[in-house]
Amino acid sequence: MDDLAYGTRNKRGDWQPKEPADIAPIWSFPPQPLKVLKWLPHYFLPYDVIFFASAFVWWYWVLPDVEVMKTLAWGWILKLFLVNTVALFAFFGVFQLRLYVFRAQGTRFKYNGQFPADRKSEAFWFKSQDIDSALRILFHAMPIWTAIEVAILYAYANGYVPWVSFSEHPWYLAFIVLIIPIIHETHFYLIHRLIHTPFLYKHVHSVHHNSVNPSPYSSLSMHPVELVLYLGMAFWYVIIPANPILALYALHRAGFGAIPGHVGFDKMEVGEKGGVDTHAYIHYLHHKYFEVNYGDGLIPFDKWFGTFHDGSKEGDARMQARYQEKKARMNAKAAKAGMTGA
Repeated sequence: MDDLAYGTRNKRGDWQPKEPADIAPIWSFPPQPLKVLKWLPHYFLPYDVIFFASAFVWWYWVLPDVEVMKTLAWGWILKLFLVNTVALFAFFGVFQLRLYVFRAQGTRFKYNGQFPADRKSEAFWFKSQDIDSALRILFHAMPIWTAIEVAILYAYANGYVPWVSFSEHPWYLAFIVLIIPIIHETHFYLIHRLIHTPFLYKHVHSVHHNSVNPSPYSSLSMHPVELVLYLGMAFWYVIIPANPILALYALHRAGFGAIPGHVGFDKMEVGEKGGVDTHAYIHYLHHKYFEVNYGDGLIPFDKWFGTFHDGSKEGDARMQARYQEKKARMNAKAAKAGMTGA
């Protein structure tokens, strides 16, 4: 594909789409019904259908009987850990191998024209972003993911939380399925703002932001505290009356679903003329500029709170104006503190 038909490339080789990023069109005013109808399939496609199906696969083919899950035993827990780990590396690996190892489409549609493997950095273990990220996934993300999963399944199996059946309450559970992306976005935005506070950013979230030029394995390359907060969004489904399959779906959406924002490419080419949108641009801009796009655009939190960046020059201007205002406030505070100390 000719990526320059869809965007532009600067002197550094960085590509950006011609169309600025935008929030979900359901928030447009005046309403744009045709645009909403065109967007609606993207509410679940292409990723959520995969994660929803994977929850059923885990429930029926990976997990033991409910009676077994009433007891915390190493056998089924280790099996679950191994399946989670293999599945995660296989799923992320599809993107990593094709785009970053084999570089099958070069830098076409790649936001940052450089590849992380071509640059060594002291910020990473073994000076390698890819090795650092893979090890953090293996030793941090997967144990925490599995521990959260086991805790939820154990609670359901022992009747500690309400278990709503599909046969008795199909419409209620269908409604929960519909709002899982909304709950995910709200939870993600809130914990993301939290870990951007100075103390937590320095000691926790900075690990993830070492990947300024994110790649697939960056998706879950996080400090353990951030992983608990992020993957912990699955605990909403032991608070909200639901079903363990939906809790698995929410967890898979968080875990496997971390990939879209970290692919680093706007499209994955399919054949010579086709491409699948990755929906990665909004979160890529967060990795590039740090203090913008704390959400993913399903709910316009960033527009409401003035932190949205659409990738345009106007977005740059708004961001710089906000930085200058913040700098002025900090200088005024420091001056006031100095006068008080004097």
